[in-house]
Amino acid sequence: MKINTQEIQPYKADGVVYHADTCLPLIDAVKRNKVKFKALARHTYPGDRLDENTLGLNSIGYWDANEPQDWGLDWHRNEGLEFHFLESGSMPYLQENKEAILTPNHLTITRPWEAHKVGNPYIGMGKFYWVIIDLEVRRPHQNWAWPDWITLTNNDLERLTAILRQNEKSILKTNQSVRDCFSKISKAIDTDEKGSNASKIRLLINYLLVLLLDLLNTDDMVLNESLTDSSRSVKFFLNELEKNLSENWTIELMAQSAGVGLTRFTHHCKQLTNLTPMRYLTMKRLEMSKEILKDEEELSIAQIAYMCGFTTSQYFATVFKKHEKCSPNQYRLKYAIENFQFA
Repeated sequence: MKINTQEIQPYKADGVVYHADTCLPLIDAVKRNKVKFKALARHTYPGDRLDENTLGLNSIGYWDANEPQDWGLDWHRNEGLEFHFLESGSMPYLQENKEAILTPNHLTITRPWEAHKVGNPYIGMGKFYWVIIDLEVRRPHQNWAWPDWITLTNNDLERLTAILRQNEKSILKTNQSVRDCFSKISKAIDTDEKGSNASKIRLLINYLLVLLLDLLNTDDMVLNESLTDSSRSVKFFLNELEKNLSENWTIELMAQSAGVGLTRFTHHCKQLTNLTPMRYLTMKRLEMSKEILKDEEELSIAQIAYMCGFTTSQYFATVFKKHEKCSPNQYRLKYAIENFQFA
């Protein structure tokens, strides 16, 4: 089948650019006939196009791998709440600090922008579903906004939202009802023609949420409000900062990009790293510069300084010498000599 994707602008926040996953390894595997694939999607997700009747649903689909695979979906993030369900086979799965081998009837819950990985490094054989719902969230502490076609009562939806946001249980062993629901989702996807099954899909997603609420809504469920605290937004920002060190960061821009106030940002940064924000930024820039000095011999000191976010090569050299007790050129030469002797 032809995999249809449409480009959209990524989400930007003061220098940090967030790209939702585009599933390129999956697209390549389908083109090589390694795996059966069927999905309905919008934006950059692969599949036939969803219409306006399911706005807020960004992707729903499955793949069916019935032979050993040579690909996987490395660490990535999605802008929405994502559910995975394994109908058959086994699947290596990693989420934040959790690692598991999924078996039939396992369902995973991934919060918006939470890092996860499918395959270690390759996916397993099996039939694997996903549903991605955009909740208009760009930071962990922001409130979730469900699509208007989600028809759970206010009380049920508030309870489900609280459980999904405030508990760390991300992998569930489900029951036959959930399995049957995904089987019906599969049929609705397979037979959809330009949105003809939008009503069925909306109904099935609502039913899936009801089933999840039944599974999760137990007396021993422990909720942890810190999971929606602004510290998670700061932690998320600091993780992404390493990919954007060349930006002209100020502490105000960092706090704004993290989506919290300046005082809270400074407090959380110190708690998470034991460093002030600007000190943390400097240390990360120095770490990056050392790697480039070792690996990119053809680059000048001025080029490296610019790549790492230092305003001038002189300032870079001053900061580098203060921390490393040698100049950038001396560091590069020292590494080259040591590497030559080792070889």
